[in-house]
Amino acid sequence: MNKTILVIEDEKASRDLLVRVFQKENFTVLQAENGKTGMKTALDMHPDLILLDLLMPIMGGIEALKEIRKTKWGKTIPVIILTNLSATDEKLVESMISERPAYYLIKSDWKIFDVVKKIKEVLRIN
Repeated sequence: MNKTILVIEDEKASRDLLVRVFQKENFTVLQAENGKTGMKTALDMHPDLILLDLLMPIMGGIEALKEIRKTKWGKTIPVIILTNLSATDEKLVESMISERPAYYLIKSDWKIFDVVKKIKEVLRIN
């Protein structure tokens, strides 16, 4: 079965790269350039996994995730946060605990194919 990933990332170059790599891995890929569009896409399309940036215009990733988590479907959707922001801010750490992302990945620490591997792990794809 083909799995669908929603990439919510405001940096076009990063988003385009992620989309291309995931498509090569035979994922169906949805994309959004900010948290508000991403939240709407997630709630309308119900992807199998969300890859979420935190610092974005219009609506940030944590705010979008909180809105998604309010729905029955959204309570269980796996979310992987992929950001440049390290979780040292107290409010951010609290949000990480309450909103339960599957993983929190710092962009500079992860290569794109490691992210693919982590997604396959979360989705239980061999």
